[in-house]
Amino acid sequence: MGSTAAPAAPHVRIAIIGSGFGGIGLGVRLRQAGQTDFVILERAGDVGGTWRDNTYPGCACDVPSHLYSFSFAPNPHWPRSFSGQPHIRAYLEDVTDRFGLRPHIRTGHEVLQARWDAHRLRWTVHTSGTTLTCDVLVSAAGALADPTIPDLPGLDGFPGEVFHSSRWNHDYDLTGQRVAVVGTGASAIQIIPAIQPAVERLVVFQRTPAWVMPRADRAITGLERWLFRTVPAVQKLARAGVYLTRESTVGAFVRHPALLRAATVVARAHLRRAVRDPDLRAKLTPDYVMGCKRILLSNDYYPALTRPNVDVVASGLAEVRGTTLVASDGTRRDADAIVFATGFHVTDLPIATRIHDAAGRSLADAWKDGMSALRGTTVAGFPNLFLIVGPNTGLGHTSMIYMIESQVNYIMDALRHLDSARIAALEPRREAQDAWNDRVQARMRRTVWALGGCASWYLDSRGRNTTLWPGSTLSFRSATRRIDLTEYTTVPARTPDSLPATTAPEAVR
Repeated sequence: MGSTAAPAAPHVRIAIIGSGFGGIGLGVRLRQAGQTDFVILERAGDVGGTWRDNTYPGCACDVPSHLYSFSFAPNPHWPRSFSGQPHIRAYLEDVTDRFGLRPHIRTGHEVLQARWDAHRLRWTVHTSGTTLTCDVLVSAAGALADPTIPDLPGLDGFPGEVFHSSRWNHDYDLTGQRVAVVGTGASAIQIIPAIQPAVERLVVFQRTPAWVMPRADRAITGLERWLFRTVPAVQKLARAGVYLTRESTVGAFVRHPALLRAATVVARAHLRRAVRDPDLRAKLTPDYVMGCKRILLSNDYYPALTRPNVDVVASGLAEVRGTTLVASDGTRRDADAIVFATGFHVTDLPIATRIHDAAGRSLADAWKDGMSALRGTTVAGFPNLFLIVGPNTGLGHTSMIYMIESQVNYIMDALRHLDSARIAALEPRREAQDAWNDRVQARMRRTVWALGGCASWYLDSRGRNTTLWPGSTLSFRSATRRIDLTEYTTVPARTPDSLPATTAPEAVR
């Protein structure tokens, strides 16, 4: 008896990896354009991205609420000027429901491998739940998705509890415990004040101090929320005001770092008011130009560090010996639990190891000398692959949602070309991508991130800043307003007669 051919994998027009702001934002725009042949592949059990994963005590955003939301989906219900994690996650869930995205979302579908099929001009995507094919693959996996924990000698032998800030163990009670927090970045400065009153002893391992500014947070009154609901133009005006205020600071970051001196005076005064002990204040005073590392906002971080049960070790954690933690300078402290607030795989995105070109080369291999993409969105050698929050699209001064919407605009224009011009595939020309990145890196040389005298997570292993955008959000919006086909190699759509026979596509379950 002859063998029967295996049924074809289900096929969709567009597959999106991730259901954070990037994946949800693109999904909404697709629905608004009448496109329904797409899926959003989510490895977790619900939407939300980093705002689903990060549930640590004190988790909140350092961008004002009105700006940290989609322009097409304002939220008149924000309770505070800077929103906490539960409210941001609830906002993303609301947008998902309001714009009818639930039928498109496949939870529990972690992308294990995706490979471009040069013969059929489509992607084959293997997930933990299914195998499917798609014409267009969009990675919206994000840069703050996969935590990094340093490979420390002896960590495996630590008898206590160990977890990363983005994978908080809520089943473990820190009350009365000796707790070590490793790191003093954006997550740590929220965690430390939140857990300090409950723990017996808190030791903070600080490799490099951060510049910390006051956090101008307040409750949004019921009257204001009523006004935002009944007169939406008022909220749009408030959003515009916040945007212009934030955007006006970009010149200090990308052209004239000396302009940050005024902010440095404010930060030093903020530290001086909160920390009277000169030795502790010296530990907490950075020796680099403000803005070189991420500027942090907090009113309770410094006061928490002055409490009697808190010890700041001005050195990174280097080794673990049983319950004893040893810093790089030899300082030793005992702990029952270690919380790593050590950031994420940003310049070495794990998703890049899972996306392959037609020859089997991974995106990570293509980026072995550093991440690069044309306009932060497409990569030479990977047809019909689009990135949201790709290389050099991050920001140091304002909301990433603006950048995400800019990239979504660019992707939507690319899709229009694919549909209207009978183009099966778009791939950026290597020379166009190189020219774009040469311009970006040339502009990067005069920024505070290059001249500020620090090492930051913005830099890759070669010391290049492949993370941030060295310009205004308006300039990026202009650069991604529409796709320039002269920067691309196009592959014409094939006729049905030129393709191998296959069974009809199925729905992706």
